[in-house]
Amino acid sequence: MSDIDNDDIRRLDGGLLLVFRELCRRGRTTAAAAHLGLSQSAVSHALGRLRDVFGDPLFLRRPHGLEPTPRAQALAPRIEALIEAMGAAIRPEQAFDPSRSGRWFNVAATEYADEAIAARLAGRLHGVVGAVFTFQFSRGYRALEDLRRGRIDLVLGRFEALPAGLAAEPLFEDRYCVVARRGHPTIQGRISLRQWQGAGHVWVAAMSSSDDVMGPSVGEDPMPSLAEAAATALVPRWETALAIVAASDAIASGPRRFALERAERLGLQVLETPASPYPPWTVSMVRRTGADAGLDWFCGEVRAAAVAEPAPQAPPAGLG
Repeated sequence: MSDIDNDDIRRLDGGLLLVFRELCRRGRTTAAAAHLGLSQSAVSHALGRLRDVFGDPLFLRRPHGLEPTPRAQALAPRIEALIEAMGAAIRPEQAFDPSRSGRWFNVAATEYADEAIAARLAGRLHGVVGAVFTFQFSRGYRALEDLRRGRIDLVLGRFEALPAGLAAEPLFEDRYCVVARRGHPTIQGRISLRQWQGAGHVWVAAMSSSDDVMGPSVGEDPMPSLAEAAATALVPRWETALAIVAASDAIASGPRRFALERAERLGLQVLETPASPYPPWTVSMVRRTGADAGLDWFCGEVRAAAVAEPAPQAPPAGLG
């Protein structure tokens, strides 16, 4: 590292970083000063020092307040990460007591991940007064951006690559199966490719915000093409698809883990796919890096809820 770099770092103390963050969040020197317990002139002086360190105006005065420059927008997530790291370094380690925390843990998940984990997680946390979790449907870049910005605490789904500051832990692997009702007139214990192609299918389709069909999916994995088999219905959730299969002669191709958990209650057969097997997929939980005893505890509960294997399916009557 050069002497110039060292000099710049000496000029950039933690107080300046806090001023930068509050100006980004609030857009006014008066609001930032009030939140930090400083005078407006102290914040203005700090902004002058920041401009000198970074060689950029950082914030431009507009009728609605201070507008961050492109340089400030690029710096914002890095400075946020620096503040978090500094806080973690000086914060004493404390045991997390969920019964006294009153903390809400906000989770973003694909609908499939929610249906696979949420019920068991609720069962584990039943009676734990003081800790509450919420689920919202979100996926892909939008969910990761909300996580990075601190709007949510955890993301469940399938992700190939992550932005800096986020870490993933695999929870479980799943694969496709075919589901039909027990007592189906032509399908008992196994299904041929011809039967699969000819039977009416119930597909689960992800929807966009404008309610346009995005295509059948499990998390972010494409299911077999609609052109490969006759379609009976397109529905937005796996619970709905299995309920339709249980009450008709239609079939569905979808996640094995989810189907096995509901097969006994709904009277369903869970069958091997007749065509070339589609690759399995892994559901992971993604969190921000850094010390957080409360989030560590909650991730442990999510992990325990996810790893429990569904009960094996009893074979239909008359099949050995």
